[in-house]
Amino acid sequence: MKRTLKISSLLALSLSSSAVLANDIATLEQKARAEGKIYSVGMPDSWANWKDTWQDLNEHYGLEHQDTDMSSAQEIAKFAAEKEHATADIGDVGAAFGPIAVRQGVTQAYKPTTWEQIPDWAKDEDGHWMLGYTGTIAFIVNNELIHKAPTSWQDLLDGNYQVTVGDVGVAAQANSAILAAAFAQGGDEFNIKPALDLFSELAKQGRLSPIDPNIANLEKGEVEMAILWDFNALSYRDQIDRDRFTVVIPNDGSLISGYATIINKYAKNPNAAKLAREYILSDAGQINLARGYARPIRDNVTLPAEVQAQLLPQAMYEVARPISDHKAWEKSTRTLSRQWQSAVLIHQQR
Repeated sequence: MKRTLKISSLLALSLSSSAVLANDIATLEQKARAEGKIYSVGMPDSWANWKDTWQDLNEHYGLEHQDTDMSSAQEIAKFAAEKEHATADIGDVGAAFGPIAVRQGVTQAYKPTTWEQIPDWAKDEDGHWMLGYTGTIAFIVNNELIHKAPTSWQDLLDGNYQVTVGDVGVAAQANSAILAAAFAQGGDEFNIKPALDLFSELAKQGRLSPIDPNIANLEKGEVEMAILWDFNALSYRDQIDRDRFTVVIPNDGSLISGYATIINKYAKNPNAAKLAREYILSDAGQINLARGYARPIRDNVTLPAEVQAQLLPQAMYEVARPISDHKAWEKSTRTLSRQWQSAVLIHQQR
């Protein structure tokens, strides 16, 4: 039995009073089928279960798909460099990169039919970008190496284990961990000093690990605890051994952010890209993402019981907050690498 229905069929059930809207979607489907292909960047099969979405788009609409994996910054640079010679139609970028893509003029707007169900903080008002799923900064703890799992940022200071955060100043996940710590310690997008002070103390204690928090290092037991997006932490946990790791959202504060689709202004298959966004934000598309441990951006989607069971309890997310000042955070990230070196790593090198 197929897990999904055509978008037009879904709309006929839930939006039957809007004939014009249904006709618009039917026209979009027709144009996308005529294009017959879609090229993405930063949306590989293994990330957030994109595999099922690409499979559904192929099965239901005949769209052949190919992805080239790259970072958010690389995606935007590719759109800007290729312009009318575009080889990519759609990308998935960290939330902080959505506004950057718009300012660089490489996106085109499209508001899906579920637009009103997407929180205001998670979308561009004109529809140039919108989160498809959220990521919240979490702790993953190796139960074999740490007997009492930390549940707060303060717990990290009181522990005696190595803390792994990744490549701060370069990796979006590591940068987001710093902002999450800042939120918990009384800082904000402009003032990340409280977070730098926390990690500085860890470095002084000799407890800041330089090891990359990837799944291979976790499996080998080289990471005692790491700070990751919840969807990565949960995925790694279940791929290695569910009982071997504990995953929690720190209870004194965290950052909820996510990843946003951007449609290339110069896309050769613009209708396929718009249809893909439409599908990603449909119930079926949101459930596909949740199967990859990514929490849907739409909170009115009912997840199958087995999918809900693999996620963390909703109550853990009450302390998480989104970025409220994107410009301030972008400004902070431009100097984060230098600040990390001078405030934190200097103590690690002594």
